[in-house]
Amino acid sequence: MRLSPFALPDRLLAPPPAAAKRVAFLSGQPFAHRGLHGRGRIENSRAAFRAAIETGHGIECDVQASRDGEVFVFHDYDLARLTGVSGLFGEKPAALLDATMLLETDEPLPRLDEVLALVAGRVPLLIEVKTKDRQAGPLCLAVRRALEGYRGPVAVMSFNPEVSRWFALHAPKIVRGLVVTEEGKNGLRGRFERHVSLWRARPDFLAYDIRDLPSPFAAAQRARGIPVLTWTVRTATAEETALRHADQIIYEKPAP
Repeated sequence: MRLSPFALPDRLLAPPPAAAKRVAFLSGQPFAHRGLHGRGRIENSRAAFRAAIETGHGIECDVQASRDGEVFVFHDYDLARLTGVSGLFGEKPAALLDATMLLETDEPLPRLDEVLALVAGRVPLLIEVKTKDRQAGPLCLAVRRALEGYRGPVAVMSFNPEVSRWFALHAPKIVRGLVVTEEGKNGLRGRFERHVSLWRARPDFLAYDIRDLPSPFAAAQRARGIPVLTWTVRTATAEETALRHADQIIYEKPAP
């Protein structure tokens, strides 16, 4: 079998975790995507997180910053779908976001420190850091500060390789991941871009689009010791694919 030209730089520039126990918590249980939402529970809400905790599953959540740099748990860049309020999340000050309710609930938008206090180490937590451009430093710093003193199993991850790189340089004890999709990134250029992102990110794990599995890139990284999670698993067929080609799932299905 011909050796990939990317094999050596992958090994040198993005080595796998030095200790397997560092990332062992990632494969121990499924992760509920944005909490166990549905059936009256909205995504990234306290109710969805409580449901995941009660089920004993890990939680995947999203964070982004208010205009004044406070970290909230919220997925969309636009507020409308989840709150009914118009406008971009990042253009609103924290005081206004604190007073904004999740749609059809009596819950205000949660801050990251509130979610950390709610989870309290009872289940593993994946924090996806959402950035609209490559400038990730201020938000990464705010997330790191929120995690100071937190004792539970936790990891950060992002599509933006600069997030994982920032944590590798400034908070190396925090497990970090690179989120990957191959959508619209086919051919040699797509392959090259994935490897460049890997080298830049230096991740402890990958979170891979289930639609792309099986993937030669994901398989090569997994074979050399980088765990692969996969998102978003919604069907039995997707779960079977994940069982063959990944170490754990990030899934969506309502709790009973």
